[in-house]
Amino acid sequence: MPEPVIEGQLHAAGLSFAIVVSRFNSVITERLLAGALDALNRTGCDPEAIRIVRVPGSWELPVVARELALTKRYDAIICLSAVIRGDTPHYEYIASEAAKGLAQVAMDSGIPVSFGVLTCDTLEQAIDRAGAKSGNKGFDAALTAVEMGNLMRRLRAGG
Repeated sequence: MPEPVIEGQLHAAGLSFAIVVSRFNSVITERLLAGALDALNRTGCDPEAIRIVRVPGSWELPVVARELALTKRYDAIICLSAVIRGDTPHYEYIASEAAKGLAQVAMDSGIPVSFGVLTCDTLEQAIDRAGAKSGNKGFDAALTAVEMGNLMRRLRAGG
């Protein structure tokens, strides 16, 4: 009789990951990257199973995530970036399109894409979410990738 609940585990041994991280707002994104690497390390990921790809900003995340997903080399892709509100509507366009684009990559490829894109009103909020008061969202995004990578493997193996 099949198990009533199927879920992923937080064990990264045997899984491979791509981390796409933007250089824009690097004071934040480098902290997110450190958090993601810490989470992968703590869950047993082999450092050789991690590929880090740097992109200019959030806008470029989806196209690079798509290219990585098409290789079928990764169990999950972790996308890290920070979009901070300014005085123009540019923030809304970038944040919205990055989110839609990354969701589309996951849907089209079947490869989990973890959303570690901060969308903050201020630099202080971004700092808080990148390792200060509110934890590290890069760490959280990596844990999501580990769980989803395991879950998808399990589902593909017949549950």
